[in-house]
Amino acid sequence: MKRIQGKPLPLGVTVESEKVNFAVAVPEGKTCSLLIYRKGEKEPCGTYPVEEAVGEICTAAFADFDAPSYEYNYEIDGEVWLDPYAKAFSGREIWMEPRDAGKHEVRGRIVTGNYDWEGDTPLRIPYREVIAYALHVRGFTKDVSSKVRHKGTFQGITEKLSYMQELGINQIQCMPVWEFEERGDRTNYWGYGEAYYFAPKSAYSADGDAVRGLKDMVKACHRAGIEVVLSMPFPKGISGLTVEECLRYYVLEYHIDGFILNPYTVSFESVCADPLLKKTKLMKQQDCFQNVMRRFLKGDEGLVNDVIYWLKHYSGNEGIFNYITTHTGFTLNDLVSYDSKHNEENGENNQDGPDYNYSWNCGDEGESRKKAVIGLRAGQVRNAFFMVLLAQGTPCILAGDEFGNSQGGNNNVYCQDNRTGWVNWRTGRAQRELLDFVKGLIALRKRYPVLRPKEEPMGLDLAGCGVPDVSYHGELAWRAPTEVSSRQLGVYYSAVLAGGDDCFAVYNMHWLTHEFALPALSGRRKWYLAASTEDGILEEEQLLTDQRRIKCAPRTILFLTGR
Repeated sequence: MKRIQGKPLPLGVTVESEKVNFAVAVPEGKTCSLLIYRKGEKEPCGTYPVEEAVGEICTAAFADFDAPSYEYNYEIDGEVWLDPYAKAFSGREIWMEPRDAGKHEVRGRIVTGNYDWEGDTPLRIPYREVIAYALHVRGFTKDVSSKVRHKGTFQGITEKLSYMQELGINQIQCMPVWEFEERGDRTNYWGYGEAYYFAPKSAYSADGDAVRGLKDMVKACHRAGIEVVLSMPFPKGISGLTVEECLRYYVLEYHIDGFILNPYTVSFESVCADPLLKKTKLMKQQDCFQNVMRRFLKGDEGLVNDVIYWLKHYSGNEGIFNYITTHTGFTLNDLVSYDSKHNEENGENNQDGPDYNYSWNCGDEGESRKKAVIGLRAGQVRNAFFMVLLAQGTPCILAGDEFGNSQGGNNNVYCQDNRTGWVNWRTGRAQRELLDFVKGLIALRKRYPVLRPKEEPMGLDLAGCGVPDVSYHGELAWRAPTEVSSRQLGVYYSAVLAGGDDCFAVYNMHWLTHEFALPALSGRRKWYLAASTEDGILEEEQLLTDQRRIKCAPRTILFLTGR
């Protein structure tokens, strides 16, 4: 191992053939040394002063360096210091195991980049074709009911790929996978806050090798036709240059398909302008669709105009996606089972978590044995899935919602590394029926091009056929019921431009039955019932006996096709 001239960029460790470069930012006036460890040994085998500097960046480089055999840290003014740009760590392989970096128990690993991607590349699925699925890497399979071999890991997700394919999703959105500190006054289960952003979490890999674990997962997902998107909620104060460098690294090194960013802490416009990230999905989470649809679902008045907007809005160009539940807030089962949050076990006197959930317990708080309540809740859950999957924007489902996963009314499980926060895969008859319904509804969305057009519908007769691409109806045809008291809406999608069959969605969130006028179809085409809240997805579409009007029961959605 021979010391040679170092380079100040890139920060972190760079391996080139048998040459290794170390670059670290050191505050002015502080001394820095590089600590080198042989793998498996507890104490450094070498200490090298890092004095070459450009600005505040100190460097050291070595030739004839057998990188896979060594690990490293820095010592700054006498204290052991982990490299914030480290690409991987040893000593963090076991979740919640106490380790002290000051005692050399945690060290940076030197990643060589020798991985066979076997021709893999990001999938670049168009936004309109995406059906996303939001999950927590650990919580998705940690529960014994997941029945996977490698619970709570990247490998556990890979074991569930056939399930996700059968469900019909083609994108997973993973909560933070970077190396964060889970131990504290309360468990940091979600992974928010300061972290080592360039290193995937060692404890998320079955063998502790998170670099290979994440790459294997991404490659397997891509083979299954599923994109991998990472949520990266960088905290306030982080450098924009660091953010962009981090995103570039995950695209180049891990073939990540996209990122979900917090626009309040990151300059979204700057990231979108980065030429290397131009074809990567860059998204931001916003709750406009969620809040409107939750309120419409429970029967609030004065929402029809907002519902019209969010049902037709094509949101891909803005980097937003449609969801009615996400990790912050209630699961879908809890959204229809609780009026209030129940976060007592978080230890914050139920003061944490969002107060405004726009939820409705359907007449009984929490678990219920009342048949009327159970039936109403089941219908409301189906209505929620209709709203997400019939809207024109990119839909996203919270993992476990498709079979009624519950968090017991806790709407902020950030510290619940237990069965409250983990997905419970145990399913009874009702849960299996819901799962079949969701599978069928996803397949229905894929079947009809008008539900996922290339451009946002304008409400205009762009094809010159006498019918606009989208129109709105109520008791009277061609007249949207937008008065304040209205809780119902009919939406007609013309397929002249998109292809396939015309579709008509009937939303009645009122507690009273309403009648809707059906637009007349051209030629010999007729309206058929294809799906409903009550009947689910029909194996054979039913011809309507009355082609002019249709009654819709309370709190029910109907989906018709014209052919």
